[in-house]
Amino acid sequence: MYAMRYAVIIAGGSGTRLWPMSRRQRPKQLLPLIGGRSLLQAAFARLGSVVPAAHRLVCAAESDRRKILELLGLGDEQFLGEPVGRDTLAAVTLSAAVVCRRDPQATLGVFTADHVIEPADTFRSVVEMGYQAVERRPEALLTFGITPTHPATGYGYLELGNVAVEGTREVRRFKEKPNLATARRYLAGGPGRYLWNSGMFIWKARTLLSCVRKYAPEVYAGIDRIVAEWDGERRLPALRERYPGLKKISVDYGVMEPASADPEVPVLALPMELHWRDIGSWTSYAEACARDAAGNASPSGKSLLVDCRGVLSASSDPRHLIAAVGCEDLIIVHTENATLVCPKGRAQEVKELQARILSEQGEEYL
Repeated sequence: MYAMRYAVIIAGGSGTRLWPMSRRQRPKQLLPLIGGRSLLQAAFARLGSVVPAAHRLVCAAESDRRKILELLGLGDEQFLGEPVGRDTLAAVTLSAAVVCRRDPQATLGVFTADHVIEPADTFRSVVEMGYQAVERRPEALLTFGITPTHPATGYGYLELGNVAVEGTREVRRFKEKPNLATARRYLAGGPGRYLWNSGMFIWKARTLLSCVRKYAPEVYAGIDRIVAEWDGERRLPALRERYPGLKKISVDYGVMEPASADPEVPVLALPMELHWRDIGSWTSYAEACARDAAGNASPSGKSLLVDCRGVLSASSDPRHLIAAVGCEDLIIVHTENATLVCPKGRAQEVKELQARILSEQGEEYL
């Protein structure tokens, strides 16, 4: 079974909400954010012995190829370069098509490069169960579910049904990013009925491709034409010509939602009882860091926080000192040519801030 196991880590996000540390030339998944390691390094190592190292791939921006190959020590064929980002359906379909071309019997796990997941041994145990479940039910799509802790509107939710194989639950409905009232109702329903979708999946590569062909035929056709040129000189030209024209849609909307409503496609959920955090903003990053008694986090650089509460202080320059007095729930991030100061409650606006930076200050700050 292990010989047919593959994994792809999707690492194409730009990390715009983690500006100014996350930049176009150095996205968040490559930053040493957690214990001196990047999120991508942690994601790669976290798989342990569940998937052979030679069967692990990374799908990310082509412009990051050299950095990622060196960072992880990968062979060139373990990197799938996107000429432009087209969201996760295109990335996942490309990965599945390339893997299926190498091994038509492949079981493919899809993992993310922007999560903190602990403990790692628990994660590996659950992922092992997931591979075994799909190996027993090759027609199924499997996702990992997380117990909700608050009524989040930025995550997908899984409505659970009956118990299936290997500790999995059938998914009655996959609901991507509900409104606040619906999210509150899901939270009140409890984890026995509703889970967050973690953004991690396992399926047979050929099963996923069959679903894409059914629910998103244009994306399937575009990827099929690209992969038909994969082993020849036309690989890169085909990618550059066809990939930018693919529909920009997530695998959640493009496959999981319609599959959960399709009686012909079993969708399974495997609960993950562990610490899981999506590092999508400075506030979520602060929550993943060690904090003092007043809730302050200083994960990098030097800081002196006097009478402060709930402050995140971070610097990419180990010689630079950030000093603050009497601040509360504030984000302070220093880099060589840009500094961000922002209330935690407005951290989501950092993404929009960059549009003004581009128009008023220029590309050098992005």
